[in-house]
Amino acid sequence: MNDTKRIGFVSLGCPKALVDAEHILTRLKAEGYETAATYGEADLVIVNTCGFIDAAVEESLESIGEALAENGKVIVTGCLGARKEADGEAFIRRVLPGVLEVTGPNATDEVLRAVHRHLPRPHEPFVDLLPPQGIKLTPRHYAYLKISEGCNHSCTFCIIPSLRGKLETRPVGDIMQEAERLLDAGVKELLLVSQDTGAYGTDVKYRTGFWGGRPVRTHIVQLAEALGTLAARYGAWVRLHYVYPYPHVDQLVGLMRDGLILPYLDVPLQHAHPAVLKRMKRPASGEKHLERIAAWRETCPDLTIRSTFITGFPGETDAEFAALLDFLKVARIDRLGCFPYSPVEGAAANALDNPVPEAIREARRAELMLMQEAISRDKLQQKIGSVMRVLLDEPVRGGATGRSFADAPEIDGTVYVKKPKGMRGKLRAGEFVTARITKTDAHDLWGELVV
Repeated sequence: MNDTKRIGFVSLGCPKALVDAEHILTRLKAEGYETAATYGEADLVIVNTCGFIDAAVEESLESIGEALAENGKVIVTGCLGARKEADGEAFIRRVLPGVLEVTGPNATDEVLRAVHRHLPRPHEPFVDLLPPQGIKLTPRHYAYLKISEGCNHSCTFCIIPSLRGKLETRPVGDIMQEAERLLDAGVKELLLVSQDTGAYGTDVKYRTGFWGGRPVRTHIVQLAEALGTLAARYGAWVRLHYVYPYPHVDQLVGLMRDGLILPYLDVPLQHAHPAVLKRMKRPASGEKHLERIAAWRETCPDLTIRSTFITGFPGETDAEFAALLDFLKVARIDRLGCFPYSPVEGAAANALDNPVPEAIREARRAELMLMQEAISRDKLQQKIGSVMRVLLDEPVRGGATGRSFADAPEIDGTVYVKKPKGMRGKLRAGEFVTARITKTDAHDLWGELVV
């Protein structure tokens, strides 16, 4: 008889949540469980939730409800699982009482114990059931590498610290070992993620760790340098996400200039007007940000800057929004995401005076993104005629789609690479090629393969 136990898995939210899902799936696979492609094939379903904004909460509840309706046996984990009612009961149990178990984020052991209670493991674990890099939910050629958990900031619009806790740094040796396993398995791009990448090591006072018998300080600059040196042996990329504009970011930009890590800086600025930033409990001001951006670009002219902004934060006046637009006209951010303010239950910003009507929040976002589209179009047009290294993501007829150093997967642009006439064979995902850029639009590039 076939006694295989199959588990369905739904993973929502950010790359940090995706890493949590990979850890859970890796442990399940080691214990002999298989994954199911449909609810009907699954003996049990795990839903990894997001609870950052209202839209994410709605998506998570819909996914849980669908899993309950289609399967009936559901374990919930992730950020929304950490949300509690006033009496301490899990929010999800109040809304959807049919779920079997509820855990918060970064709770692999708790999830495994819940699975064991409701679907006992089929046999003792065998490590050789696993690939060396574990179970990955990304394509084979890139992987997210989570370097810490939690956050020590108290931004008034955010509830992440209450969901994921205070900053907890991973040992530098563990990160380097995981990176080496990923690179050995064929990964060509490591994407460093956390809630606050630049704060790596602050909770352990930057103590010295060890990698390969050598001391490595538990600090983001030394970690990035070590990862960049390791990745260079494999011809791979290292990309940083979620980097707050701390003073030592200047040193990271120096590593980017020197080619150790990609010249790509994902720095969430959120706004530019000092009064809005103060209400958000965010550091610095627009003027200070402009000074830093100018200095970074002087150090590393190829630098691509990605950032996110919020429109319609409580109390935002027409003048404060106009100041944000003026800032962006000067800063000319390369990659920009913008969200209308979303009042999240439990966020301190909900108590601020003068909430901005939803229609105005949305209108300001649309105006900002229209302006940014023109900036992006202009900046990309300047790349016509340039030659770029491209990491291919997917072969298509006549060529492939891929990304340059300026493009993170799923959130930035695409490079469409065309094969020259007469070239036989398919281009392969995970392959680096050289392309000459021939055409652009507001977001993407088109180029011809340079053989």
